[in-house]
Amino acid sequence: MLTVDDSWVWDFWLADDGERFHAFYLQAPTDLGDERRRHRAARIGHAVSSDLSSWEVLPGPVFETGAPGDFDETATWTGNVVCGDDGLWRMFYTGSRFLGEEPGMANIETVGVAVSTDLMTWEKRPGPITSADSRWYETWGTSTWKEEAWRDPWVFRDPSGVGWHMLITARSTEGPIDDRGVIGHAFSADLETWEVGPPLTSPGEGFAHLEVPQLELVDGRWVLLFSSTADSMTSARAELYPEAGTWAVVVDDAVGPWSLAAARPVSTAHHYSGRIVRNRAGDWSFLSFANAGPGRPFVGGIDDPVAFSIDEHGRPALAQRVGHG
Repeated sequence: MLTVDDSWVWDFWLADDGERFHAFYLQAPTDLGDERRRHRAARIGHAVSSDLSSWEVLPGPVFETGAPGDFDETATWTGNVVCGDDGLWRMFYTGSRFLGEEPGMANIETVGVAVSTDLMTWEKRPGPITSADSRWYETWGTSTWKEEAWRDPWVFRDPSGVGWHMLITARSTEGPIDDRGVIGHAFSADLETWEVGPPLTSPGEGFAHLEVPQLELVDGRWVLLFSSTADSMTSARAELYPEAGTWAVVVDDAVGPWSLAAARPVSTAHHYSGRIVRNRAGDWSFLSFANAGPGRPFVGGIDDPVAFSIDEHGRPALAQRVGHG
């Protein structure tokens, strides 16, 4: 398990340089006292591993927040890393700019990028590079929702080999306040210039937000993962899945639109923000962070991997249930 002394650790994303796995994760110092304060203090940490279980924590953060007025002036949040055709690694990450005093969550979220030649030293580029487009997405002040949601970018190459897609945690302009969660979308031909488009899912699927989306081709089938707990669902969906954490669903293709009707939880809320990655044997592994639970305060840390596959019924499944203990 990946833990960091004197820090809370939560959302994370992974990169593989062929020799080592790199985990980038959100962390904040426990001396803040109240774990609810961690979101405003989040910085991106870095650790490396050869097996996804034993980790070496590196000095950090990988970069600092921006100056006052910048899109990432308060905190740097969840993202992912890809390597472009130019050999340059790019970290797409969420910049958070808080508008009010603690403990509120009023903030504007946008996406920025940093670049690296070696996954070790990162240089932020001017941003944001994408933000919520009010033609399709809820923006600050247009509803009673706590934030302008445009976070957790997941960037992947188009299956054709031409261009790149970005999935984003976003909210629609339509529907009841607790049922507007969608997967936002942007496209780029070159990883430099991005065009925001309509979402790849529809509101009304039972979610207030769909966090940390990921799309991967597993055994010839596209699998979409996202995370949502009962307190960020409609009451009807929460009643069906009161312990849900990370969800998964097989989708028809990589570019949508997608229905979430067949989505089911693969972990409970105790193990959240799940990601899948190929291990050195070429098999898929599922990792998540250790979330709080009843009578258990938030500590965080990235759990050891669990085997992930498509079962005999064509559904995403883990080798063991994750979420209790």
